[in-house]
Amino acid sequence: MKHMVGASALALAAADLRPEYGRKDAAGNDVVELDGRDLAKLTEEVKSALGQVQDFGVKAAEALRKGEELSAASKKEIDEALTKLNTIEELKKRFDAMEQKAARGGGEPQGPRSAGHRVIESDAFKSFAENRSGPGKVVIDVKDISSLTTDAAGSVGTLVQPTRVAAPIMLPQRRMTIRSLLAQGRTASNLVEFDREKMFTNNAAMVAEGAAKPQSELQFEEASAPVRKIAHWFRMSAEILADAPALRSVVDNRLRYGLAFREEVQLLNGSGSGQNISGLVTNATAYSAPSGLSPDTLVDTIRLAILQVALAEYPANGIVLNPIDWAVIELLKDDLGRYLIGNPQGTITPTLWGLPVIATTAMTEDKFLVGAFDLAAQIFDREDASIMLSTEDQDNFIKNKVTIMAEERLALAIYRTQSLVYGDLGRVT
Repeated sequence: MKHMVGASALALAAADLRPEYGRKDAAGNDVVELDGRDLAKLTEEVKSALGQVQDFGVKAAEALRKGEELSAASKKEIDEALTKLNTIEELKKRFDAMEQKAARGGGEPQGPRSAGHRVIESDAFKSFAENRSGPGKVVIDVKDISSLTTDAAGSVGTLVQPTRVAAPIMLPQRRMTIRSLLAQGRTASNLVEFDREKMFTNNAAMVAEGAAKPQSELQFEEASAPVRKIAHWFRMSAEILADAPALRSVVDNRLRYGLAFREEVQLLNGSGSGQNISGLVTNATAYSAPSGLSPDTLVDTIRLAILQVALAEYPANGIVLNPIDWAVIELLKDDLGRYLIGNPQGTITPTLWGLPVIATTAMTEDKFLVGAFDLAAQIFDREDASIMLSTEDQDNFIKNKVTIMAEERLALAIYRTQSLVYGDLGRVT
């Protein structure tokens, strides 16, 4: 783009852009001015005014020491000196602020300059403005700034930066629910032992006076729940963890989430073999429709499971389902297309037969678990989830790596297997 600028327009532009740092003294040195005042002289005035104030202070202190009162003239002189000092110091502060702003690059905008700015600052314009003796013109080639991010002339280069989201986008996380159903406890040992009631024969009866009383039978069995460890680790670059604090928090959270995820699976489905926890499903009583009742729907099956728990003398307090099965139940409709359970406009906590429904992918599809969970089992935490870092490994040391590990230890004691009922919904053949 060619910009043609007349002499009169250039003169006006030059006058508009005249800086405060343009005057020279007799020796040819730059004179810095602020509000038309020489900064060097301004500094001397500050020193002079400060000296006057100090002198007045000494005189006033001496007069007070002698018990004399200051005259009205002396007070006026002191007020004038303080006013002058404040005014001069305010100008000095403004100049210091301007100097600091310029040092930080905060004076002139550092972004792309307009074509007019580039014309005024060009050597051709400066030469023309200094030597204008009559009509004339100057032609200045000004390339337009483009949005290209290459190194080509006229391109914006790195001024256009992509928007960077600071936090990494995390994968979805399961909401943990099984732990909250169970009784909580702690242990300082590696094994939790307890006596579990095995059999109770109740022969209590009405007895006549002087007659022999019937004997009931009560039998216990020893049971134990070993403390098991859940652990895993990541290996990361020590530099990246130091340079990106957000990444460190992500790693920590992922490590703890990994423990919680495996814990939920173990609490629900742990087989009890090897280092596995013996979970709720493994110890639950198999579903069997009581009294020869035959369910017609999925909802009927769950109701009969609740009945089975109730007949074992336990009050059920929850139902665990796979989210798919819960969705199937909520979508059930009557002959008129009205929902039997679900309410598309409702926000009520999921319930069925008065009990809360816990929908979790940790439960196998087409299976259910109904029970008095708080009475059935108890978690014993030995060591809460902890994060450990180490560079002691030789490979870590020589390659600037760090191993980050998380672990926890816990036991699950199953007290009453009859209070848990597990079975098939019969939806999948």
